[in-house]
Amino acid sequence: IMLDGLTDNRNRTAPEIKKIFEKRGGSLGNSGCVNWMFSKKGLITVKTDAIDEDSLMEIALSAGADDMENTGEVYEITCDPEAYEQLKKAIDEKEIPTEVAELSMVPQTTVPVDSLETAKKILALMEDFEDHDDVQNVYANFDIPDEIVSRIS
Repeated sequence: IMLDGLTDNRNRTAPEIKKIFEKRGGSLGNSGCVNWMFSKKGLITVKTDAIDEDSLMEIALSAGADDMENTGEVYEITCDPEAYEQLKKAIDEKEIPTEVAELSMVPQTTVPVDSLETAKKILALMEDFEDHDDVQNVYANFDIPDEIVSRIS
């Protein structure tokens, strides 16, 4: 898990973040210790019912996209940060509605989570971070299979 934060008091925030990690069975690493697991990318998602895959692929690739994946509900388009504005402009010009359009940290590889208990712990940890006032973004490299997600209440 990697966090982006913005605080006016590092002496307050760092112990709070450390406590959240420890409460959920994790530990706080040094600043930047997991950066190598993520790549900065432009990320744009489009609902699959907004446009057909081939048309979107053609628009995306001609505008500098690196990859496009159909996740079932959305098309996830990624690009280098330098190509993001051009890609977003190309999609906007075609009046294709986007769900997400941002620069993000995308995991280079994912770690499968194969137990319901572990999945619940990770999701609770993510929720705790998202609720913290000084945490701006939360990035993670876990992959919880749909069958486990459907069992989480």
